[in-house]
Amino acid sequence: MYAVIRSGGKQERVAEGQQLRVELLGLPTGSDVELDPVLVVDDDRVLATPEQLAGTVVAARIIGEELGPKIRGFTYRPKTRSRRRWGHRQHYATVEITAITVPDGR
Repeated sequence: MYAVIRSGGKQERVAEGQQLRVELLGLPTGSDVELDPVLVVDDDRVLATPEQLAGTVVAARIIGEELGPKIRGFTYRPKTRSRRRWGHRQHYATVEITAITVPDGR
């Protein structure tokens, strides 16, 4: 069984026990969080509509935080001596999927 979740404007395919990086959730390490499922595939059954996904839960636990790669930029305007260097490093939360729960009703 696997699910497609939505977090931080992105979608990821996840399965139980998988660890993944999502944008920072603003919760402390060790706390439990429920992620929004967009699609759930359970053997021969595919749940995709909001009515089918009602009651479906993708539970995860935050296991840490990390930083993404450094992005460096440079802005330049010719003939004006205008130059600007900038950098950015995104913060991510590492989560582990603990359970994908689907109600029995078809």
